[in-house]
Amino acid sequence: MNAIISASELADALRAERPPVLLDVRWQLSTAAATGEPFDGRAAYASGHIPGAVFVDLDRELASPPGPRGRHPLPDLDVFGAAMRRAGVSAGTPVVAYDGGIGWAAARAWWLLRWTGHPDVRVLDGGLPAWDGPTETAAPVPAEGDFVPKPADGAVLDADGAAALARAGVLLDARAGERYRGEVEPIDPVGGHIPGALSAPTSDNVGPDGRFRPAAELRARFGEQGATPDVPVGVYCGSGVSAAHEVLALEIAGVPASLYVGSWSEWTSDPERPVAVGPDPR
Repeated sequence: MNAIISASELADALRAERPPVLLDVRWQLSTAAATGEPFDGRAAYASGHIPGAVFVDLDRELASPPGPRGRHPLPDLDVFGAAMRRAGVSAGTPVVAYDGGIGWAAARAWWLLRWTGHPDVRVLDGGLPAWDGPTETAAPVPAEGDFVPKPADGAVLDADGAAALARAGVLLDARAGERYRGEVEPIDPVGGHIPGALSAPTSDNVGPDGRFRPAAELRARFGEQGATPDVPVGVYCGSGVSAAHEVLALEIAGVPASLYVGSWSEWTSDPERPVAVGPDPR
């Protein structure tokens, strides 16, 4: 099953006998340029969303509060499970997640559902900007779902696991290249990267229209860095959100990958952990 769905495919699926549950996961890290106020995903949802979609709060329902484990640690599974059931998610119901277009937040929801055992989850390719169907402002109240999260083994890396993978497999850094090289660091206390990690910016997963590049192109891109199906692969970013987008891109390319959820924000919380700078992985 493809991990992404086009807007036209979604329109067809919503007319089917068993339509998917829709999760609106609009979120962004930066503030709104015009006002300087933090982005309000719930307000964006209230102003118009795909009919039937339920808003999911990334900061409160797809992550735990920030702390030593990073800015977006794994959510409490009871909180996450309750949010999914509130949205109508059941074990046998297909799910489609979308966001405002960048794809990071939708990919975080996709990854969490896949990691906790849901078999049928996709991301709307291109997000809401790709949708040319109707929208609504009313918030639906779906029937309670029955999904109970059951995490899989081996899909999550901790700091030690990420460091080991950088030595024995392929560890990809999904942040912008200048952050990887340590030239700038707008968020975390230290710039640079985990020694041995390879720079693979998430922005290169998509084309100018914000949609994922074809599977063959992604396969070639990651293959050039040694990320192939027969090699252990992991991904990190700043806080485990954009890295989920990279895991999704790898999935499209046919390469399974683990996610270091704590990512750079957890790594740099311990001053004893080594940091590499510059273009050289080491």
